[in-house]
Amino acid sequence: MNILSIDNLSKSFSDKKLINGITLGLSKGEKVAIVGRNGAGKSTLLKIVMGLEQPDSGVIAIHKSSTVGYLEQDPILPAGKKIIEVALESRKDICEAIMLYEESMVTLNSDDMEKAITMMDALQAWEFEDRAKRILSKLGLQDASLEVQNLSGGQQRRVALARVLLQEPDVLLMDEPTNHLDLDMIEWLEELLKASQQTLLFITHDRYFLDEVANGILELEAGKIQMYRTKYPEYLERKAEEEAIRTASLEKVTNTLRKEAEWMRRQPKARGTKAKYRIEAFHSMEGNRDQLKEAGQGDVQLDFSSRRMGNKILELHHVNKAFGEKKILTDFNYIFRKNEKLGIIGKNGSGKTTLLQLINRAIQPDSGEIITGETIHLGYYTQKGLTFKPKQKVIELVTEIAEQFQTGNGEELSASALLKRFLFEPSRQYEFIEKLSGGEKKRLHLLTVLVRQPNFLILDEPTNDMDLSTLSVLEDYLENYKGCLIIVSHDRYFMDKLVDHLLVFEGEGVMREYPGNYTDYRYEVEEAIETSRKPEVKEAAKAAAAQKEAKPTTKRSFKEQKEFEDLEKEIEAGENKKNELIDKLSNPDSGANIAQWSKELEQLETQLENKTLRWLELSEKN
Repeated sequence: MNILSIDNLSKSFSDKKLINGITLGLSKGEKVAIVGRNGAGKSTLLKIVMGLEQPDSGVIAIHKSSTVGYLEQDPILPAGKKIIEVALESRKDICEAIMLYEESMVTLNSDDMEKAITMMDALQAWEFEDRAKRILSKLGLQDASLEVQNLSGGQQRRVALARVLLQEPDVLLMDEPTNHLDLDMIEWLEELLKASQQTLLFITHDRYFLDEVANGILELEAGKIQMYRTKYPEYLERKAEEEAIRTASLEKVTNTLRKEAEWMRRQPKARGTKAKYRIEAFHSMEGNRDQLKEAGQGDVQLDFSSRRMGNKILELHHVNKAFGEKKILTDFNYIFRKNEKLGIIGKNGSGKTTLLQLINRAIQPDSGEIITGETIHLGYYTQKGLTFKPKQKVIELVTEIAEQFQTGNGEELSASALLKRFLFEPSRQYEFIEKLSGGEKKRLHLLTVLVRQPNFLILDEPTNDMDLSTLSVLEDYLENYKGCLIIVSHDRYFMDKLVDHLLVFEGEGVMREYPGNYTDYRYEVEEAIETSRKPEVKEAAKAAAAQKEAKPTTKRSFKEQKEFEDLEKEIEAGENKKNELIDKLSNPDSGANIAQWSKELEQLETQLENKTLRWLELSEKN
């Protein structure tokens, strides 16, 4: 039985048919990723399912007992509310009880505290509160008393994510859920969604996330959908086979059309009805060819050379930067080499963008020196996105740069021809930029950076909101890019494919260079965690079994019963502390703290082993 059904759905904007008569059914527990080009209608489809957009025709049906939750790309949170209030929006009664309890703990008002505890008990809110704080903590929102209007855009989006997760809907719609998440947050969210029994319909550019979570792929192209109930790698294989068949068919039709066109040109106009069937067949084949071309759609064409680069690239000597008490860089030194491809990782707010702004001279260091070579031309793709004037059209933005552009092979292109290579058809070139989809704005932003032919390219979160086909083309371009490349990205696939070493922000102004890609780095951190662990559980089980055989069952004394109950609490607290330490060690920003936390974990596991053995011994007594 379908938990979500879509029947003959259509939606147009102006003269563009965005969604054209699509039908779809999802059953409980299915996890389906929507893929397609920017502007294809992916976000619009989610909004229609959620009831935020009205279709021109068609029906959306959700099982009557099912609830729906929605994470939008740019959530608007209610001003004047605290993080905890927004996160628990779906359970206002529990939120009221928790807030009263928290306030009573501060004011020590015994009447309020008694009332709050009674409410919490009645609502069974203790477990819910624990889960809420755990999710908020995982998303870097430890202080739940902060008001949401004072948070950054990324923090607000994480509050919205916490809200929809705590809602626990039967059907979960998510538009780019990994945007503005740290790498460890993304991996945590992967595991959470994989274990969930919810029906999930989501859009993402993150191919590792897509591969881990989705068990089906919904392709939306040219207003039509194609459902592939497979994992992402199998979908790619089937698409490659379909593309090979399509290309062969297109080539066959094109060759036939060429012959028929030549035949038609040779025929006298007065020939009349004798060859009418053949002329009709010719026009039919033309339509067929257009359909095949439309199915292929084409990819962005990136063909820009970079400028010549001299021996001196860019050097940072004894650079220091802080904002108040927060240290970003402390005595940082780095000399860039020709054509190196560097990735930068670290928690949100750790200083990654600040380093890029220092390199780009958008801000100045507190002390130290940054030297840029005379031949260096920087290109900076910023996380904040494209800058444009109100009511400015796509073509106007590009012609502000130049009227004519040169490709890597020396070909001259007009602004219109260049835009067409970036999948902006002539009719779309005269759209207001503000009306473009988020992904189309990203694609236009990329164009404005690359056409200037930089030889030192800085990309700050380039994959956010960008469609998978454009990402693939961009990766191919960057693999062959002749110049220096810096990438800040939470897209692990993108980083792994392009960078050969990392700079890791470890906090408190400390940076560490790592000779490998992100997966190499994660593997090393996980190895450190595994090394710190001991096979204590197995040993405890063996010891308990031996004791069970050796000792007869007796009754626990009053003192032993008290000890047994205390041990249960101590073991639970110890396990929670152990999980916290493991989470810290799993964090890509652990850095210099790995040794200290590993030692703490080793000591804690020894204590837990002893307590577990004693608990097992006491548990044998009735």
